[in-house]
Amino acid sequence: LILIGGFVQLLAGFLAFRKYDHLGGAAFLTFSALWSSYGATRIIAAASPSLQNTTVPSGNDSHLLPTGTAHLSASQTSAFNVVLLCMTLAMEVLTICFLLFTLEKLPLPFEIVMLSIFSIICFYGATASLANCMFGKDLMMMGPPLFTVESSKKDIEDPPPCICPKSHCTSGLRTIADLLNTGAVCGVPTDTVYALAASCKHPQAIEKVYRIKDRPQEKPICIFISNLDQLRAASPPISPLLWEFMENVYPGGIGCIIKKGEWLKKLGVGAGYSRVGTQDSIMIRVPDLTVLVHLIDMTGPLAITSANPSGEVDSTHHDMVISRLGHKLEGVLCDGESDEVVASTVVNCTKIDESGITIVREGCIPAGKVMQIFESVKNR
Repeated sequence: LILIGGFVQLLAGFLAFRKYDHLGGAAFLTFSALWSSYGATRIIAAASPSLQNTTVPSGNDSHLLPTGTAHLSASQTSAFNVVLLCMTLAMEVLTICFLLFTLEKLPLPFEIVMLSIFSIICFYGATASLANCMFGKDLMMMGPPLFTVESSKKDIEDPPPCICPKSHCTSGLRTIADLLNTGAVCGVPTDTVYALAASCKHPQAIEKVYRIKDRPQEKPICIFISNLDQLRAASPPISPLLWEFMENVYPGGIGCIIKKGEWLKKLGVGAGYSRVGTQDSIMIRVPDLTVLVHLIDMTGPLAITSANPSGEVDSTHHDMVISRLGHKLEGVLCDGESDEVVASTVVNCTKIDESGITIVREGCIPAGKVMQIFESVKNR
């Protein structure tokens, strides 16, 4: 019916040009092209329901003119409803009226009635669509769908290159923990940006982190612990001033570089001792993110570095990690947008008692605020 209507309007446009009615001819030629392409799209969509990006009127917007389009995406349905059918029929009758007008055989009352019906249908369709979209439910009926075209998400999306559980699910957290405990490298959310994580019990996993990122070997990798009590249990040689400073900055987006020693093995670093930090120092951080803290409780200390190819911008969403590094990882813990867009601030505390602290890298916590915290602790 739609393709026939397009042909009729094409004929009407041709006759209008023959009678030197260029405005009417151009209008009907345009409508014939639109309705014809719309009908062809309907046929193609019906033949291939899983076709991606099919541009057809969808849902409550389908009463609009054929130029109104919507992408047929995952779990979306395109419906040809009663309002659109009535509008189509009215448009075809108007086309016939135009043909009769060109032959000077159109009764005036019939023209007025048809224009009135067409106007009412358009007004009702626009009002119903606006109301239904604003309130999110069918306040004004558009009629049952006469036929639908559906597309399933699984038909149009490729599977992720690695395991991608959700962070709010206990099973998802357990999945990533199990992978890390077997020596895998996974992408995880932090309280700043997304990071690559490897268990400190598996030095080969830490080496793999360097290969995944193309990270220079001279750049050290830090470790994350879940709380300061873990650090106290390892009995590191830390002065009261440094303890006080760490209690004021942990948990949070500040990492402290402290002197390295055998106490790290008591912390649970194990075989990865020589692969984290430098020969003399190690950066330790306690993240302010519940899901990551729970993960560390399941795995022990984690070797952490930002989840991006070396030298490129940080990843602020799990989709970025999956698209950039997913094919090299065993899993990514999906937690949506990160809390920050830059990495943590790194502070050198190895000489805190002699000469104070030094800002190695300014990140999400301003250097001025870090120095203010240190001065406050020092004065106390």
